[in-house]
Amino acid sequence: MSALPPCVSWDFEAIGVPWRVDTAAAVDEADRHRILTVMREFDRDWSRFRDDSSVARLAAGEGAVRAPRDTLAMLDTLAAAADATGDAVTPLAGDALQAIGYDAALTLRAGPPRPAPGWREVLSWSEDRIELARPAVLDVGSLGKGRLVDLVFAELSGLRGPVAVDGSGDLRTRGVTERIGLEHPYDRHRVVGVWEIRDAALCASATNRRAWGDGLHHVIDGRTGRPVDTVVATWAVGEDAMHADAVATALFFDGGPRLAHEWGVQWVRMTSDGRVDYSPGCTAQLYTR
Repeated sequence: MSALPPCVSWDFEAIGVPWRVDTAAAVDEADRHRILTVMREFDRDWSRFRDDSSVARLAAGEGAVRAPRDTLAMLDTLAAAADATGDAVTPLAGDALQAIGYDAALTLRAGPPRPAPGWREVLSWSEDRIELARPAVLDVGSLGKGRLVDLVFAELSGLRGPVAVDGSGDLRTRGVTERIGLEHPYDRHRVVGVWEIRDAALCASATNRRAWGDGLHHVIDGRTGRPVDTVVATWAVGEDAMHADAVATALFFDGGPRLAHEWGVQWVRMTSDGRVDYSPGCTAQLYTR
């Protein structure tokens, strides 16, 4: 992302990826500590890559866990994305991802595809609890990083002046215009367009990221357990990063554009044959039109 003029940048790593916060004035030590605590708690609650998380306890058969503070926001949004895509997006994508090698140990050794279990039959949640009728792997990867961007952004709400939070490509801004290149999924040295955003969030997803083996990557169809192969990259701009992130995932499937329209999210997506589609009224400057 482009720098704020003038700005102070804070670069750090969390949940396994680089982050950058740009602000008009330095983020003090107390605010940094609070932000990092929020991020550690989020990882402890939702990561399927650590054995002490709430997700891991449910997968191990605990049956019910205390609901983290983000439960209603994230799982309600995930349920809406599942409804829109006919369960191609699913809260229980973890089993299918593990089957193709994207597991807690990152073995990246693929076995036979495993469709995700029907989440409506086994998963329930409330403000207080998350329950699973049988062990399964909850996965919030389709919107989790966007949600965390929003949480960090909220912690900076008291700062005066422009703010930009960049969680490795999931970006939210206030008081500054950011000009963002839309990276070509087949050539990282090219872009398919440029999108300017202000007081908004942009999230992206692509099949060339977190990819391994022959055609294996992290964007899977929960109904089949197989990685998608028709859409290769998506970009979504909305008021907050969680909904933009969810739409960026849903756009890999039929129903994604309708969901974006319902939530007021603009979008661009590129298919495997090189075509680029975009939403009505999309403000991105696309070089492939």
